[in-house]
Amino acid sequence: MAARILVAGIGNIFLGDDGFGSEVVRNADISHDDPSVRVIDYGIAGMHLAYDLLEHWDTLVLVDAVPSRGTPGALHIFQADHDTDESSSAAAGLDAHGMDPAAVFASLRALGGSPPYTVVVGCEAGSVEEGMGLTEPVANAVPRAARAVEEIVAALQMPSAALSMGEEC
Repeated sequence: MAARILVAGIGNIFLGDDGFGSEVVRNADISHDDPSVRVIDYGIAGMHLAYDLLEHWDTLVLVDAVPSRGTPGALHIFQADHDTDESSSAAAGLDAHGMDPAAVFASLRALGGSPPYTVVVGCEAGSVEEGMGLTEPVANAVPRAARAVEEIVAALQMPSAALSMGEEC
């Protein structure tokens, strides 16, 4: 049986570079005919993602803007750590219009689920001020990120493939 993979683009397109994840999933060339792979632009619908994660998924590929470390447009690919301190999960609450990944995973746990193996494709944001459109460095990273997502999905579909996480592109 093929691994079930959910590719989730997240972010707010009205906050500049925060819309990175949405833009990447629109540009990723992943077949929509494969029932084992679902690609969705969740935008800011965190509860929608939490409910979808209640279905059995082997892997979540989460595409999102990440805080800048001083290099807007830099890509970071890594495995999410679901074993972090959950003491703040109660404070996260169930916010139907929020898309903080930690809050999504807390909501998922509150609903009785548990997060699948998660690969994050993140891009350092340049600006998350109000306004539509990505800054130039982040927009330039979209094709590279889309290719990375395509390669991750292809690798996950190979039975003996091992992904090298922690890459920086």
